[in-house]
Amino acid sequence: MSDAVSHQRPHAAASRSRPLAAAILAAGESRRMGTPKALLPYRGKTFVEHLIEVTRHPRVGVTRVVLGAHVDEIRAKLRTEAASIVVNSDWQQGQLSSIQAAIRSLPAGETDGLILCPVDHPIVSAALVAQLIERFDASGKSVVLPTFHGKRGHPVIFRAALYDELLAASPEVGARQVVWAHAEDVLEVPTEEEGVILNLNDPATLERALGTPGGKE
Repeated sequence: MSDAVSHQRPHAAASRSRPLAAAILAAGESRRMGTPKALLPYRGKTFVEHLIEVTRHPRVGVTRVVLGAHVDEIRAKLRTEAASIVVNSDWQQGQLSSIQAAIRSLPAGETDGLILCPVDHPIVSAALVAQLIERFDASGKSVVLPTFHGKRGHPVIFRAALYDELLAASPEVGARQVVWAHAEDVLEVPTEEEGVILNLNDPATLERALGTPGGKE
């Protein structure tokens, strides 16, 4: 065992035998965008396919794509295993309902944590995801998230011990309720990837972020 692993918190080292799960949250209506954000193009793939790709990591053993509005349209165009798709019938209640649907779909007691990737924050790299996972494993912290110039962003990793709190969180506050409740157990990982804080919710923001109409490069 390497020195890096041997100095981890005991529960962090012991849980390495369990995989992480990744959840792509794509259940929203995309009303301001005017078209499903999950299917928008980015680097030759759709937003959702890009996020699936960047979360392919040796530590990620379970992937879920949470759909709600436009479920049939997105599912028909999504090149992924049917078993990875979770339909959130309560999508109108907000993003927390999709997080909860993802947690309920996971095999009980068999994941170490959950990487949450909102589909409207697609401009993140595989290298960043790998860095967050590395810090999650090494630190033993309950919440790990990136920051860009001091501003917190996505994706966020929650340790499995917090699943019950996420399931019980207030819809009005969302997952932030759990982050705030564990303020001393949150690890911020600084990055120069501005995409972690870019919320691509409308065509104008999309064009500013990607440089061309429709997001095609």
